[in-house]
Amino acid sequence: MEVELDEPKCVAAGQCVLAAPDVFDQRDEDGVAVVLDERPDPGHLEGVREAAVLCPAAAIRLVER
Repeated sequence: MEVELDEPKCVAAGQCVLAAPDVFDQRDEDGVAVVLDERPDPGHLEGVREAAVLCPAAAIRLVER
């Protein structure tokens, strides 16, 4: 699975960081999310899925490859 983030849609809510801190972080200057690991290990997938559901801007997309 690959994680895609639409940065312009991000509203800097930080829900993704709370749900999957090994996969997401936020930029210091504006709080916009960044993806730390575009292809997370299977052990992180539950948190990544939760992050996608919790994102208020629907800026996170999970792509099966």
